[in-house]
Amino acid sequence: MRRALFLAALLLLTGCEQKRTEQAGVSILWVQPLRDHPVHKLMQAGFLQRCREAGYTCDIVGNPSATNFDVSATIVLADAALARRQYSALAIYSPDPAIYPYIAKRAREGFPVVTWHRLPDAGEVPGLSAAAGHDVTQAATDAALAMGKALGGTGAIAVTQGSFNALENRMAADFAAQVRKTFPAITLLDPQLEGFEPSGAKAKAIALLQGNPQLTGAFSTTGNGAETWAGAARTTHRDVKIISMDYTRQNLDLVKAGAVYAIVAQPLYEEGAAVADLGAKLARHETVPLRNVLPAKIVTAADLAPYYQILSAAGQ
Repeated sequence: MRRALFLAALLLLTGCEQKRTEQAGVSILWVQPLRDHPVHKLMQAGFLQRCREAGYTCDIVGNPSATNFDVSATIVLADAALARRQYSALAIYSPDPAIYPYIAKRAREGFPVVTWHRLPDAGEVPGLSAAAGHDVTQAATDAALAMGKALGGTGAIAVTQGSFNALENRMAADFAAQVRKTFPAITLLDPQLEGFEPSGAKAKAIALLQGNPQLTGAFSTTGNGAETWAGAARTTHRDVKIISMDYTRQNLDLVKAGAVYAIVAQPLYEEGAAVADLGAKLARHETVPLRNVLPAKIVTAADLAPYYQILSAAGQ
């Protein structure tokens, strides 16, 4: 009996040790242009926390900016990191097609590549192994329904984007399609470039409000949009229903204060954690789905508490 118990305990310890060894062998490089953007930092926090929990070796590189999405500078930094250390998987942020050739190149070299935040169709990004993110069409549809109801089915809505990239273009187009379908009395302005520099973005939103006195709503497809439009509304003394992206602390505070109507809670922290899990599975030659869908809720003032908790857990 003792011998059987001893052997069982030994097998358990051996299995645990083998698992720790396998985990310790997982190393993932996270590659993200616009590295210091607050939304991107939240994604990274989820990734790094999951890496710490699992015992993976994880690094982050990207151009050190919160306003300039620089693919070429980020690729240089990724190449330097790969020259310094061997990685078993790569996580490469891919809303801009300019980075697709780099994904394909690294995949040809044998690296499993994971992306996040956007869910490409099969074959759209050559070499991509997996992606974690929300259903953009569903999130845009939900935002359009929430906005239309908040406006009572009338008025006019401005749409702004951080940049004209595949993800934001899709979000803006799907939002507009749902508004036109469900609220035909609402006027939609063509999407405008908001940019990532705060003062410039606010100036553009002010110009839109001053040039369009009929505007009663604003939908921004980027995380800075909440502050952009809240600031513009304050400056012009306009009452505007605002829906923007992302549960950064600044954005949650704006919703709590009533300056912003709602945010689309894109699963930023959750995406980062999912990337670590997917990268580790691929590094161990496990099979994973290409598209891994996470929920993105429309969050109003009544729903803020869970997202403040996520930020606290992320140290933000």
